[in-house]
Amino acid sequence: MMSASDTDRRTSLRRMKALALGLLVAATIVFALARWQEPQHAWLGYVRAFAEAAMVGALADWFAVTALFRHPLRIPIPHTAIIPHRKEQIGASLGEFVQENFLTHEVLQERLATAQVGRRIGVWLSEPTNAAKAGTGVADALRGSMEILDDRDVSNALEGLIERKIRTTPVAPLIGRAIDVAMEGGHHQRLLDAVLTGLAGFLDDNRATFRQRLEEESPWWIPEPIDDRIFEKIYTAVHRFIADVGGEETHEVRVAIDQRVLAFATRLRDDEGLMAKGEELKAELLAHRDVRAWLQSLWGEVKRSTLNATNDPDSELRQRIDRSLVHLGKRLRDEPELQQKVNDWVQRALGYVVDHYRGEVAEIISSTFAKWDGKATADRLELQVGRDLQFIRINGTIVGGLAGLIIYTFSQAFF
Repeated sequence: MMSASDTDRRTSLRRMKALALGLLVAATIVFALARWQEPQHAWLGYVRAFAEAAMVGALADWFAVTALFRHPLRIPIPHTAIIPHRKEQIGASLGEFVQENFLTHEVLQERLATAQVGRRIGVWLSEPTNAAKAGTGVADALRGSMEILDDRDVSNALEGLIERKIRTTPVAPLIGRAIDVAMEGGHHQRLLDAVLTGLAGFLDDNRATFRQRLEEESPWWIPEPIDDRIFEKIYTAVHRFIADVGGEETHEVRVAIDQRVLAFATRLRDDEGLMAKGEELKAELLAHRDVRAWLQSLWGEVKRSTLNATNDPDSELRQRIDRSLVHLGKRLRDEPELQQKVNDWVQRALGYVVDHYRGEVAEIISSTFAKWDGKATADRLELQVGRDLQFIRINGTIVGGLAGLIIYTFSQAFF
């Protein structure tokens, strides 16, 4: 099925063929009329000479143009239908011509030196609408890459990578360092405040329970009013203690907790016994079936989340890709050094392709020509250049007529 452009070319080719044939027919008619009336009107000899030579020129050029693509009048005249008979040689010559004259370092560097690829990419990407188009391409590539991967292989590789990283990372020193960081930022004090607040709320919520427990533990012979007084004193003292610790940053309990936590963090980093226990606990956790199931499900979750994000233009991933591309575009647009890096990379990449694969490009051209049917090859080429070749027929008609007119005039003048 022909494309729209091929249909337009074929229509134009037919129009030009009709024009060239029309000139030949017109020259033939003029020749016949002039030859018929020439005995009565001598000046028609000039017209007849022009028309006669125009016919010869038109026929000669029609033969030459037609012989390129097929046998004229389907007569197998030698050295006609050149393209169908020599398509392999034409394909090889065309491939060699492209290889030697286009796919060279000199041509490539000359074109890229003035192309400013980096800056053009930057200007294009700096526009959000263009970045969104490029982002769609990146998302499609990412989605396609993830869909063709073998899930089992990737899942096993990811599981092994994470497990090896966890096993080779000592857990106790890591926790010790985390405790140091938390204490440096005062986070442990806020945690202690939260614990004290929760403890005070717990006492309030369970006041009746504690009072009942005291009554159960108190000897039977102690009067209930005394139990109430004892409970109130204990309850009030505990509440006051909690409030004192919570309200005084330098309270001795806080200081003691700081010292003990720091000492524990130091032991986590230096005590071989604690480190060994940490490694044992880590090994037990990694061997637990729930942890194993979580590790094995990681790739599935990552893949599912990524595919959903790439399909959603409003997802955080797509928005981040678009913003990153806009940022990259602005840098490429405004930073000459980055532009030069991109230009150099493009030159190296294309230079590598030219050096290693230009022979394959030539082979593609020649093998493509070789696979085509001879008639199909001639039709394809005629469709591309046939319209322009019809001008040869038109010019041959006109130039042939003028040449005949000049010759006839010269003969009349001097012979």
